[in-house]
Amino acid sequence: MSVATLLGFLFGILLFIGSILLSTDNYFVFLEGAGFIMVIGGTLAATFVAFEPRYVIQSFRLIASIFFTQKVGRTILTHEVGRMIRWGYMVQKAGLPALESDAKRLRQQDRFLSFGIDLVITGYTGQEVREILANTVETTFHRNTVPADIIRSMANNAPAFGMIATLVGLVIMLDHMGTDPSKIGPGMAVGLLGTLYGVTFARIILLPTASKVQQREEIVRFRNFLVAEGLALLAERRSPRYIQDKMNSFLDPSLHFEIDRMLRMKE
Repeated sequence: MSVATLLGFLFGILLFIGSILLSTDNYFVFLEGAGFIMVIGGTLAATFVAFEPRYVIQSFRLIASIFFTQKVGRTILTHEVGRMIRWGYMVQKAGLPALESDAKRLRQQDRFLSFGIDLVITGYTGQEVREILANTVETTFHRNTVPADIIRSMANNAPAFGMIATLVGLVIMLDHMGTDPSKIGPGMAVGLLGTLYGVTFARIILLPTASKVQQREEIVRFRNFLVAEGLALLAERRSPRYIQDKMNSFLDPSLHFEIDRMLRMKE
C-alpha cells in the first residue's frame, strides 16, 4: 500500500468536506444527483467515444493501482547494477552458458530482462543489443502511458460536463423565474454544483492519477534503460569494473554500487 498516496487523497477529500462544514449548516445542499450523473456519465461517455474500450478499462484499473506501492524503487536500481556485475564475472569465467543458466529463474518474472538476455546469448554485438532494447523500451513506454493520456483526457472533460450540468440547471431555473422569483437563489446554487463536481473530480482524482501513472512508467523506463546498458556491456565482454562505472553513471551518487565494498564485506 502506498501510504503517501492514500494520505494525500484522503487529505484532499477532508479539506473539501471540512471547508463545507465550516461554511454552512445546510450540508445537504451540496448533494445534487442530476449534476453528479451528468459529470460522471458525460465524462465516461466521451471517453469511450474517444478511445478504444480496452484502453479505457485498463485506465480504470490503474486508478485503483496508484494506492499500491510501486515495484521499481531506488534500491532496485542499485540491485540491477550488482546483478550485471555478478553476471560480468560469470561471463569472464565460464562464458555465456553460465549467464543463461543463472537467469533461468528470472525468465517468467521479468520479460524485458529475459528478452535482453536472449539477445546477448544469441551473439548480437553490444551496439545491436543497445539499439534493439532501446526500441523495446520506448515502444513499451508509449503503450503503457496511453492510460495516463486517457485519464488526463477525462480530467479535461469533467469540468466541461460540469459546466453543461450548470447550464441545464440555469435554464430550468430561468424557466421558473417568472412564477416564483424566490427560487432563483436556491436554483442558482443547485445549478452551480455541476461545475463544482466537475472541477473537484478532475483536480482531486483524475489529474493526480494521470501524473502518478506517468511518473511510474517513467521510472520503469529508466530502470529498463539501465538494464539495457548493462546487457549491452555484457555482450561487449566488458570487465565488471567497467560495467560498474558505466552503470553507476546513470544513477544518483548515493545509489552507486561499489565492488570494493562488496569484496570487503565477503572477507
